[in-house]
Amino acid sequence: MPDTEPVQINTSQGQSRLTRLADMPFLKGVVLPALVIIAVVVAGVGTGFFISTGTGKVAGIATKSGVSVAPGAEVKKGGAEAGLSDTATFRDSAQGVLEQGGIDGEGTHHLVRDGGPSQNVYLTSSVVDLEQFLGKKVEVWGETFAAKKAGWLMDVGRIKVIE
Repeated sequence: MPDTEPVQINTSQGQSRLTRLADMPFLKGVVLPALVIIAVVVAGVGTGFFISTGTGKVAGIATKSGVSVAPGAEVKKGGAEAGLSDTATFRDSAQGVLEQGGIDGEGTHHLVRDGGPSQNVYLTSSVVDLEQFLGKKVEVWGETFAAKKAGWLMDVGRIKVIE
């Protein structure tokens, strides 16, 4: 077997620039986290922009004939009637003039009915935008919920303008 002599290789000049940058501690401690933060911010802004310029389907609300309703709800008669036709779920009904405001945090709106404030029906709705029917005499169909302050609290599923 021939005698071999160890060979020394000088690698200080042969290192690539990439290897030298990877060995620098500021790259791992500052630059990499900064790039991750920038990527997260850009993704968040892009998502927000996409949702805000969508047709409303992304947010879960659709606008039909100028009335905002939940997906699956219908708007009939030029916006005079809106909501779901689910008579099994929305079996309770009431009539009155729709006004804004609940009572002690229960309901967002109320129906003013004959007989004074004790006869008011306090309303909330995840199906129909009640704001578009303010000041009108309406009939609502919904589901009654237990309330602490309101005499009658209803989740409105369908609304129809009477006058």
